[in-house]
Amino acid sequence: MDNIYLEYNFTVAPKEPATEILIAELGNVGFESFVENEKGVTAYIQKQDWHANILDDIYILNADEFSIEYNQNEVAQTNWNAEWEKNFNPIQVDDVVSIRAPFHKNPNLKYDIVIEPKMSFGTGHHETTHMMVQHLLKLDLENKKVLDMGCGTGILAIFAEMKGANPIDAIDIDRWCYENSVENIDRNHCKNISVFEGDSSLLTNKKYDVIIANINRNILLMDMVIYTNCLHTNGVLLLSGFYQEDMPIIDAEVSKYNLKLETFIEKNNWVALKYNKL
Repeated sequence: MDNIYLEYNFTVAPKEPATEILIAELGNVGFESFVENEKGVTAYIQKQDWHANILDDIYILNADEFSIEYNQNEVAQTNWNAEWEKNFNPIQVDDVVSIRAPFHKNPNLKYDIVIEPKMSFGTGHHETTHMMVQHLLKLDLENKKVLDMGCGTGILAIFAEMKGANPIDAIDIDRWCYENSVENIDRNHCKNISVFEGDSSLLTNKKYDVIIANINRNILLMDMVIYTNCLHTNGVLLLSGFYQEDMPIIDAEVSKYNLKLETFIEKNNWVALKYNKL
């Protein structure tokens, strides 16, 4: 018998960063798939996991700085892979790197990363992924110890190994992201990546040559002291997951820890920053 799902259609204004926060909060109460759109996000939860008060503790729904409206209806089991085949577009970076699903044609670039689409893999952060890959392309990663914090599907950790990094730690707080990273690392025949489920508390006594953190602004600000303490002198810190107008507050925080902004990339108002530790 097919599972019955409840579909919530959220209209969000302004869309960011509210949509990202909303998805995180909904995931914590049992929603298991999300499809972003121009107006906000559609979220799905199995009817058996739903209860009448499920949205009562979703903080952002009552935040004064955002306007969020929603409606709900019941849907039959969805073929999630078919949905992703319609919505997940391959990425090419500088005609050197391809990031694609197995059903996409291989463009035969120098680096080819294959990611199996899953039901909650968001498509809203292609800009940040694209820019982080651009930064990594320019780095010498041969035998460098790398951390991919908030690894998601493992794309950036996988690319780091393709560029010679060893060893690599990939960490994500989300169970699905942990499991999907493990799958994708195996799919791309990687041997030097260790995946962990958890948060920055896992970084005690760890040291890295390169740290990649593609996470939302508030998490970056909260954990910056931990990231910077884990970075070797002359190490590189790559940050993304926020807008260009957030750069001053990010830079002010990072600068407290003897790091200097070397360069940044901007794409559709998203930014990715490269810092060097002095």
